[in-house]
Amino acid sequence: MTDALPCPDPDTPSLQALTDRCVQCGLCLPTCPTYTLDGLESESPRGRIALARALDDGRLVPTPATDAHLDHCLGCRRCEAVCPARVEFGAILVRARAGQRARRRPGLRQRGAEWLAARPQTLSSLLGLYRRAWPLLPEAARPLPRPPARPMRAMEKADGPAVAIFTGCVARSYETGLHAAIARLLAALGQRAVFPDGQGCCGALHAHAGDADTAAALAARNRAAFAGIATVLTLASGCHEAVAGAVPGARDAIDHLAEHADSLRFVPRPERVALHLPCSQRNVVGSDATLRRLLARVPGLEIVVLDAGFGCCGAAGTQMLTNPERADRFRQPLLAQLAASGATRLLSANIGCRLHLGRGITLPVQHPLELLADGLA
Repeated sequence: MTDALPCPDPDTPSLQALTDRCVQCGLCLPTCPTYTLDGLESESPRGRIALARALDDGRLVPTPATDAHLDHCLGCRRCEAVCPARVEFGAILVRARAGQRARRRPGLRQRGAEWLAARPQTLSSLLGLYRRAWPLLPEAARPLPRPPARPMRAMEKADGPAVAIFTGCVARSYETGLHAAIARLLAALGQRAVFPDGQGCCGALHAHAGDADTAAALAARNRAAFAGIATVLTLASGCHEAVAGAVPGARDAIDHLAEHADSLRFVPRPERVALHLPCSQRNVVGSDATLRRLLARVPGLEIVVLDAGFGCCGAAGTQMLTNPERADRFRQPLLAQLAASGATRLLSANIGCRLHLGRGITLPVQHPLELLADGLA
């Protein structure tokens, strides 16, 4: 349930130094989802950079309006991809939100999400209750899709070198099928998937809300859980940067499988599927092209890339929970394109995006690696 923002680094330059890099050229404006939606300079990267700088040096007094402009940023980092000055907008936003948190308590939904994400066992128990209560709940009480039942298929047993899988927080309940899928794919490569105890939330959700201390504590916990393991794979693109910053040897599972793609064989699958490319996958991890090459190895599979709307689905970490009406405005063009595409299922490599998109449709929603595992020859 994370967006594309980075975790703060103590060696990162000051906020003033980071904002000084912006030359105010405006090339970022057309790429920004919130600027495209609202048409306001204050809802653009350039506007937020000026806002963050003015708040930091005391030239601007914070108000509900200034806070809203910072809150609305989706952290997609599309601006970074086109910036000629290579402004680190993600780092600027993380630091600006840390300043917000020091003077303004987060809302109840944000605090609740942070508390639960830091306690995966409690979160899993509550999601189990949520699954059982689902048929009785009104629509307003269903902020997330119904968690799947535990898969009946046993986890693939294999010999070979161990490859550790990062499971995160909410994914423990929603990605049990994906965990079995990555185990089957690794077994096909002669590798053994392991799921170390002691790991937990990547901490990105907390860092993005300005809570650097909790993010650092969660990073330390994961570092200890994966100590001594050479290869650690992440499955959610939104978690990847935080995990890679904390755990040596962490890499995206898609990139790992692509390196061994010649050893994978797939049965023909004459199906049209929709592919959503999360902001974190495109702008941070950079595995979007690799994923498309992997999917192209499945005979008969037709891919429709969802690209309508504003460039982001609106999930943005917790924004689908804290500001659902606004998040839905970003999601709607993608759902309309999906409905018109004739696709029979939706693929996306980030858990937060899948939860947000899946709440609005009845089609199957999967991680792309689940489809690949199901088609192994």
